[in-house]
Amino acid sequence: MPDPLRNHPIHNHWPEYLMEAAGLGLFMLSAGLCATLLEHPASPLHMALPSPLLRRALMGAAMGLTAVAIIHSPWGRRSGAHINPAVTLSFLRLGKVRPADAVFYIAFQCLGGSAGALLVAALLGRHFTSPPIAAIATVPGTAGPAAAFAAELTMAFLLMGMVLVTTNRAGWERFTGVGAGLLVALFIATASPLSGMSINPARTLASAIPSGLWTGAWIYAVAPPLGMLLAVELYRRLPGRRPVRCAKLNHDPRSRCIFCGQPARSPLHSIEKPVEQGGVHVH
Repeated sequence: MPDPLRNHPIHNHWPEYLMEAAGLGLFMLSAGLCATLLEHPASPLHMALPSPLLRRALMGAAMGLTAVAIIHSPWGRRSGAHINPAVTLSFLRLGKVRPADAVFYIAFQCLGGSAGALLVAALLGRHFTSPPIAAIATVPGTAGPAAAFAAELTMAFLLMGMVLVTTNRAGWERFTGVGAGLLVALFIATASPLSGMSINPARTLASAIPSGLWTGAWIYAVAPPLGMLLAVELYRRLPGRRPVRCAKLNHDPRSRCIFCGQPARSPLHSIEKPVEQGGVHVH
């Protein structure tokens, strides 16, 4: 009897789905541990650093480096290191991700991020889940929901704009990961008091589950995808823009690509059996 899943993307693409889950899970693990170390009142580091701005800057640096490490890791090179439903939806809009792959990417991002946050909760208990850490939940700051929405939309717009410019210009691709890390660090240091700095619906979901804080959840479900999709629409209308080549943040020839059909190449450039075409090309 024919296997009904044989021609379905999950039959060949499930490793990439798991890598997306692991990527956001590791990001949440790093974020939870660093936030507790820096912000829990009983932490020696917190007591040694009385300046909230300095602590946010250190948190930003830690998470920026985490983002760079994930993007340039073997798993990040293979999956494309979206680790964010808003990024996946943006490349879906550009025709570079198949709808089925987008569904599974988003589902596994949510599962992986939640697993990472729950792992930190299991390790640290109430030190992580209770205020003031509250599982690093992203909620509007004292400036209110409107300011949080504007901050999330603007940060998402800038991040996706950077990704589209660097990944589609020859010689600039290698700077995408560093650019993403720098923006994450800057956003955490400056915008955390406004929105908690999410720009990622799956990241907000992951924190809300162990903390039970769902305040303004609609902001983090709507603003990041909207901001990134606005960046996509602007990029598509730029005169002289470079065509979008692929849905990866780090298109390494050593890793197969389920979006543009590139097979993995060995260090000696031997070509393996081609993988199925994953992208949908638009003109």
